[in-house]
Amino acid sequence: MLRDDLHKFPDYKPGKTEPNKLKLSANEIPNPPLPSVLGAMTQAASVANRYQINGSPELRAELSTYLGLPEENIAVAPGASAIVQQAVMATCHTGDEVIFPWRSFEAYPLYVRMAGAEPIMTPLTHDDRLGLDAVIDAITDRTRLIILCNPNNPTGTTISQEEFENFMARVPKDIVVLLDEAYWEYNDDPDSPNAAKEIQNYPNLIGARTFSKAFGLAGARVGYGMASPELVDALNLLALPLTVSYMGELGAIAALHAQDELDARVDETKRQRTRVAQALGVPESRANFVWLPRGDAKEVERKISEEGIIIRRYLDEGVRVSITTEEETTAFLNAWERAGIQPWEGETGD
Repeated sequence: MLRDDLHKFPDYKPGKTEPNKLKLSANEIPNPPLPSVLGAMTQAASVANRYQINGSPELRAELSTYLGLPEENIAVAPGASAIVQQAVMATCHTGDEVIFPWRSFEAYPLYVRMAGAEPIMTPLTHDDRLGLDAVIDAITDRTRLIILCNPNNPTGTTISQEEFENFMARVPKDIVVLLDEAYWEYNDDPDSPNAAKEIQNYPNLIGARTFSKAFGLAGARVGYGMASPELVDALNLLALPLTVSYMGELGAIAALHAQDELDARVDETKRQRTRVAQALGVPESRANFVWLPRGDAKEVERKISEEGIIIRRYLDEGVRVSITTEEETTAFLNAWERAGIQPWEGETGD
């Protein structure tokens, strides 16, 4: 009655939520939507008895101005993750392969399996960056798609413009490359590629971004893809109809017009990110979280939970801590100190 390969599907689990505990496990922002955003969403709610227009044309037009791209280069979707899933569906037949460095966003293997394709996970570098040479070495005649998360979730690392250009020069032109830029607004690395510009140089490139992180609309489920008109048409063809609500669409438009407030929130997150990285002695991240590679990740998670804070554990490889406000950062650092967690000097798991 059901597919015989369901046992291969990874069980994606979002960041935990527990009553009366500070949630630093899902890379959300703690602030509610801005008043202008709430007002726009309330306006949309007044016509919730009507279907929205498929494809979110109002938001697509606003994004065209915001990004400096023609509308034909933009696809709207319920989150960057939806763009990733649509890209897999658009490129893969059963048995085809999708390559991505690992560890990375945990939903990638699920999306690949849903299409009947095979996820090919290649190792990160010793300093938790995307191992682009390993990706190239993994390409076969069955490779259809390569996914690069930049900045990478959960490690917060980025690739350079030179690395990206050298990589793209080695990727066969009939393989699609997707840059997942869900954390783009937090990426202050001046030498990191920008998908909105790079799609003009590479017709086999897709960029994916979201309103869930810096824009603070995680529950509204709005994102977008950027690509050549041919790839955008394919993404739209594989999109479920009417998945972005009109409330989400108008909220996203209002958020685009609140750039000053957005910049202030992002700048505060960056300050707290640096504060945590320096306090814990870990490398600077380019996203709204920090990564702590630790083989004792389970014990660290337990101790911090006992102090009333939820962080995200990745097996025995490490923990990821979401960065939010000064108040919540202080609470986390105090909890870390109370828990008596020592610097980790051993090996992490595979």
